[in-house]
Amino acid sequence: MSGPIATLVKELIASDVVVIFSKTYCPYCVMAKEVFDKINFKYTPIELDKRDDGDKIQDVLNEMTGARSVPRVFVKGKCIGGGTDTKALFQSGELQTMLK
Repeated sequence: MSGPIATLVKELIASDVVVIFSKTYCPYCVMAKEVFDKINFKYTPIELDKRDDGDKIQDVLNEMTGARSVPRVFVKGKCIGGGTDTKALFQSGELQTMLK
């Protein structure tokens, strides 16, 4: 996995504790962002539907995580999954532990 888009994705993931690759109209993306809003934890949303390279970024995310769907939520550089996964981790208390 190399090239300018792969490098960009790696840099974006490393840019914050929580990075969410998202689309503005996606209900699962909204669900993931609401979890972090509830616990008042700052995150960096990367809205792929607002970017010219969004499709290419999704291709790289598919290569990295095994899924092309959004959201792709990263905590401390590790993909924790999508909206449902993020909500489940929050409800179990695991997400809060990961963020400490």
